[in-house]
Amino acid sequence: MKISAFTYVRNGFTYGYPFLEAIQSILPICDECVVAVGDSNDGTREALVALHPTKMKIIDTVWDLELKKEGKIFAQQANIALEAISGDWAFHIQADEVIHENDIYKIKQAIEREANNMSVDGFILPFLHFWGDYKYVRNSRAVHNYEIRVFRNDKFIRSYGDSQGFRIYTNNDNYRLEKEKGKKLKVKKIDAPIYHYNGVRSDDQMKRKVATFVSFYHKDVDTNDPIFNTFSFQQVDRVKLFIGTHPSIMQDKIEAHKSDFIFNPKKALWKTKDRLIQPLEDFLGFKIGEYRNYKLVK
Repeated sequence: MKISAFTYVRNGFTYGYPFLEAIQSILPICDECVVAVGDSNDGTREALVALHPTKMKIIDTVWDLELKKEGKIFAQQANIALEAISGDWAFHIQADEVIHENDIYKIKQAIEREANNMSVDGFILPFLHFWGDYKYVRNSRAVHNYEIRVFRNDKFIRSYGDSQGFRIYTNNDNYRLEKEKGKKLKVKKIDAPIYHYNGVRSDDQMKRKVATFVSFYHKDVDTNDPIFNTFSFQQVDRVKLFIGTHPSIMQDKIEAHKSDFIFNPKKALWKTKDRLIQPLEDFLGFKIGEYRNYKLVK
């Protein structure tokens, strides 16, 4: 049984992505790692080439900057890497996602356990969304709790939407021409959280990231608009203190990170609907109307 990792990145250093740590965190259980490396000018490609002499496979890409609708550029890049893997199972790790060394072998064990159970297409992993500093985790209904990150390497499974999830299609032409929405994968849970560091960067990196990210969802966005200079980590609904341990591979970044962010609930920024529903969800213990891009099986 062979496990292939795949991901994509462009100018990872410029935008403060822990992309090297992300890949290194899963290499122990992967036989190869395919990375679609977008046209970068900050040393991203060179760092990836030097990461591992045998497991790394680099695919050079040029991002289509006209593909600015609903984040489809991200799905395109994920699929380029996915199509090049050779393993029986695919492990998708994004550039700001890291797995703890205490959890990585749980994933391999789950794959081995279900390898011959064809009623299981893949697995979802829980998420810890860090925000503002490594000591805070965002815990509101606005963030996703689980996503598909591991699945069988079926030639008709492709990235759905903006590469956040995956679905299976009748054929690749139907996917490419958007003739079908695809079927949700049948998945099981693995208790091996994704440490999602999307919200922990320097202020400048976060401003650049937000402006660029938004521009890939809306064509008419001007990334030079002064509005992107008004970003503040206080612009969040809710966070809580993180009481666990971080992956050891992140320790250097954590020690080097300079932040004076202290969450102030009085400055919390809620969407009206979320502010009204959150107390009820806290009481019930589950998210009302939670979107699931998968079918959970026992």
